[in-house]
Amino acid sequence: METSDKSKKRIQTILLGILGFALVAFLITKSLFFGGFDIEKTTYLYIDDRKDYKQLIKDLDDSAHINGLWLFKSLSSSLGYPQKMKAGRYIIHPKDGILTVFRRLRNGSQTPVKLTFNNIRTKKELIDKIGPQFMFGTKGLSVLLNDTARYHEWGLDTNTVVCLFIPDTYEMYWNVKPDAFLKKMEKAYGRFWTESRIAKLAEIGLSKPQAMTLASIVEEECRFADEYPMVAGLYLNRLHSGQPLQADPTVKFAVNDFTLRRILLEHLKVNSPYNTYIHPGLPPGPIRIPSTKAIDGVLNYTHHDYLYMCAKDDFSGRHNFATSFAEHRMNAQKYQKALNKRNIMN
Repeated sequence: METSDKSKKRIQTILLGILGFALVAFLITKSLFFGGFDIEKTTYLYIDDRKDYKQLIKDLDDSAHINGLWLFKSLSSSLGYPQKMKAGRYIIHPKDGILTVFRRLRNGSQTPVKLTFNNIRTKKELIDKIGPQFMFGTKGLSVLLNDTARYHEWGLDTNTVVCLFIPDTYEMYWNVKPDAFLKKMEKAYGRFWTESRIAKLAEIGLSKPQAMTLASIVEEECRFADEYPMVAGLYLNRLHSGQPLQADPTVKFAVNDFTLRRILLEHLKVNSPYNTYIHPGLPPGPIRIPSTKAIDGVLNYTHHDYLYMCAKDDFSGRHNFATSFAEHRMNAQKYQKALNKRNIMN
């Protein structure tokens, strides 16, 4: 009887051992091939030129919440990964296994950054928008965009360098070098300026940066894209006749306040090269990064005799156009009256 009990216990112990081993094997397999990270949404690991293996392990634990850090360490040690780390931005999906992510890191299989930018007014805004999305950061991009000699071949300077940034969606790796990043922008700029567009530039008598500067003013002035050609035609009439542009958006740019709804005399006196009330011609550069629609609005401007415009007093965002100052003054008085009625002082 005792022998029988001992046999049963031995069998139970063996079975428990097998079950334990199976459970451990299951958990290891689960972590290796799926569900290796306790995350609910997609996470990214960033490895720059300064990050070492110790910091990566910390990120895997703190940010990716890895299930089975010892498995990753074992893989790394056996395949010499700590000495072969590759910089980049690496994606981790909630259902990824540790082996999948390890292979991704070891092979340098990055997920590209999809860069989209629009509605950007200043170079600083551009740097703050793009810089953090790449390894070179805001400082690296700032240095690059303030390097005057870099843009000589494109006919650009530090005021017009933003013209290189044609709004679109671009794919690049997170660890792209600043020069390579800029070359991609230069290629897009070159592709945009087709022979057809360049021919229209010649007809208008503007350079590429000048057309984009005018387009930036037009876009800031208009709420509706269908007014771009009309407003562009008005500003071109002023440029060709030698009259100052007197564009309110350039004053807002000069005083660095785009929330202004009412331009006052004190604003018009601001001594800035971007103030087109006191400085004739176009300002030194764009007051925003113009959209392709705005640029094409300038290149395909409407031919007319209008020299003046004023926002409609119904606050629809559209404009009244006039050929004479007397007519314009009447439109302006209506708008000023509407502003006063709504108690809009600035």
